This record gives sequence, C-alpha cells and structure tokens, in this order.
Amino acid sequence: MQTLHELFEETVRDIYYAEKKILKALPKMAKKASSEDLSAAFEAHLEETEGQIERLEQIFEMLGKNARGKTCPAIDGIIEEAEEVMKEAETDAVRDAAMLAAAQAVEHYEISRYGTLKSWAGKVGMTDAVKLIDETLQQEKATDVKLSELAESEINVEAEDQEAEPRKRRASSRR
Repeated sequence: MQTLHELFEETVRDIYYAEKKILKALPKMAKKASSEDLSAAFEAHLEETEGQIERLEQIFEMLGKNARGKTCPAIDGIIEEAEEVMKEAETDAVRDAAMLAAAQAVEHYEISRYGTLKSWAGKVGMTDAVKLIDETLQQEKATDVKLSELAESEINVEAEDQEAEPRKRRASSRR
C-alpha cells in the first residue's frame, strides 16, 4: 500500500467486513437480551447496519471495485468477547449489561473507522463518498448516545440492583 487512496480502499474493505459480522451478531444479541428496550435497540441498529452496508457498496462502485471485505481482527475480537459474556453471564441483568458494553465497543470502533474514512475520502477527492460516510458516522454516534442513555437509565441500574439484593439479604441475616 503506497498511497492514501489505497489505504482508504483497504479500510473500506475492513469496515465492510466488520459491518457484515455485526449484521450476523445483532439478531443473536437481540434474542438474548432480557430488556425489551435493549432488544429493540439491537433490532433498530440491525436495520441501520443494512443501510450502512448498502452505502459501503456504493463506495465500492465509486472505486470501481467489487464489494468484498478484508478480515478485521478487531471486530472479530469484540464479537468473540460479546459471545463469551453472553454464555458466561449467570443473570439476565448482567448479560444485558455485558452485551450493551460490547455493543458500545463496536460503536466506538465504527466511529473511529468512519471518522478516519470521512477525512481520507475528502483528501482523495471522493466528495460523494464523504457524504455517504458522514451519514453512517452520524448514525453510529447517535446509536452510541442511545446505548449510553439505556445503560445509565436501565441496564446498569438493574445489574447493580440485582447485585445489591444479595448484600442486603446477607446484612439482614447477620442481625
């Protein structure tokens, strides 16, 4: 890879792979979520992800390339970790908190990638790609905000309440 244009192209392939992996993971996460709000958030992001993949495919067309991904170890690791905690969590509330945290890790990765791609697209003169990437970037940022609000208002609260209950019982049994 010798040019910024080539680097841009390789990174588009990376995020395309990532989005395809996320598309497969979201239905599983929605099904495993005990919180209706969390499940709904995963399902809503599933629809957004489909649109994001379509925009990436438009960028591939602009590049004159076939849409194909490039293995992304970062997203593989984040998704693998999410799958582990979904299996290991012993309570629904803790599972929901872990899945939400994993979803935010994915969002932060995507925000980083799309922010970089938007800048590079501008530098290599792909103004139409800038618009497509920015649309996705704004969606990813909005999803991150929604997940943070959900974590603070419900998911983490329930996980904490669940943890506090056994402490209360232990404390009252000592009296």
